[in-house]
Amino acid sequence: MTGRRSASASAVLRVVLDEGATARSTIARRTGLSAAAVTGHVAELLRRGFLVELPEVAGAVGRPSVPLDLDTERFVVCGAHVAVDHLTVGLLDLRGKVLAQLEAPHHGAEPAVQVAQIAELLDDLLVGHAPERTPLGLGVATGGWVDEASGTVVEHGLLGWHGVPLRDLLTEVTGLDVRVDGHSRALIHAERLLGQPRARRSVVQLFTGNVVDAAFATGDTVHHGPRSAAGAVAHLRVDDSEEPCRCGRSGCLEATVSERTIARKAAEAHIIEEPDFTEVLHLAKSGNKSAVALFHERARIIGQAAALLFDVLNPEILIVLDQSVRDVEGCLSTIRDEVSQRSWICQDAEKNVVASSFPGTELATAGGAVMLNALYDDPLFTDLADAS
Repeated sequence: MTGRRSASASAVLRVVLDEGATARSTIARRTGLSAAAVTGHVAELLRRGFLVELPEVAGAVGRPSVPLDLDTERFVVCGAHVAVDHLTVGLLDLRGKVLAQLEAPHHGAEPAVQVAQIAELLDDLLVGHAPERTPLGLGVATGGWVDEASGTVVEHGLLGWHGVPLRDLLTEVTGLDVRVDGHSRALIHAERLLGQPRARRSVVQLFTGNVVDAAFATGDTVHHGPRSAAGAVAHLRVDDSEEPCRCGRSGCLEATVSERTIARKAAEAHIIEEPDFTEVLHLAKSGNKSAVALFHERARIIGQAAALLFDVLNPEILIVLDQSVRDVEGCLSTIRDEVSQRSWICQDAEKNVVASSFPGTELATAGGAVMLNALYDDPLFTDLADAS
């Protein structure tokens, strides 16, 4: 009975997320719940502070209706993303809008150091941007192998992390309800809740940064696999690459397209003086031909992986999250061209291979989406309810 009640409350809340200001009758029609059931769930969600009643709207026939909407003023959802070189911390409202975000280089790679830094950055954001709001919890996203169920980073080779109980460490330091997941799965949650409606049917998320990984969802299910190990594409072999990999082999996808590799190649080609990905990206964004060519070649290799994932999983859409897709003209087109040439399944790469719905806020959104997904899956969950 409790599971059914939570599922029904989730359905009500998701309709309001999708529709905006919504009448109870619309919620009943969209969810298939009875008017009495909708009334009960709405009353509970109003009590918990997730919904708010708006002024009455006169109807054509009968009594005026009282629309419902999400209360985007009362709560704040905290999000953090742990990248190889830096941390991103953000605050989101219940619609996933990023209210504020901070990015900072790591003070050190040790888990305890990064946990303390996340807590410090988060405290700064809460005091500076949401002093009157109640934090619902903290969602954390990172690359590598993340066991979502236990909140453990099983392995993150580039950070040197093995078996790090990140959820427990952050819970102890922040006092918040903390959820942890891999960033590709987190971004799928974000797309399905807040971005691409087609992602609700089936979607592949391909993340390419210093870490390269993927995630897949179909219907209502994001695939995790045993211990949440699904999506490990870093060591896919790609054509035309002999780039050495930390695994001991050469030509692996992550080693070939990682941001550190691109920065090193840019320095070797004298495009920049020292390996610095941000600098070479800025040059490419500004139209430097050598830098643009470097990113287009990288996009071609990313397209190889995208074509393979498309043929294996046949998703409705494949979303590529990469800074060059956002900032460098022609990179997304190059990826699509490679998919068109290599994939047996993809019939329209322009339609089916797309960029992230959250340009400029991808990492903060990824972290926040981990907690938002928990909320929209079960708005009656005890820890979340206690926040109100």
